[in-house]
Amino acid sequence: MAFFLIKVLSRKNGTFSSQHIHDSKAMHDRGIHCVMDQDREMRRKSRFAVDEKSS
Repeated sequence: MAFFLIKVLSRKNGTFSSQHIHDSKAMHDRGIHCVMDQDREMRRKSRFAVDEKSS
């Protein structure tokens, strides 16, 4: 607990950067998305599309 308190107090405004994939510039530059976003993209293309790899 002491280390966590030191870390919080040493941070600007006591906040931490987001750990979500969609907030990471490095992941965005590589074209890597969160699985929920990838699923949403595929469903927009076709609700009934089947991934060829799963067959």
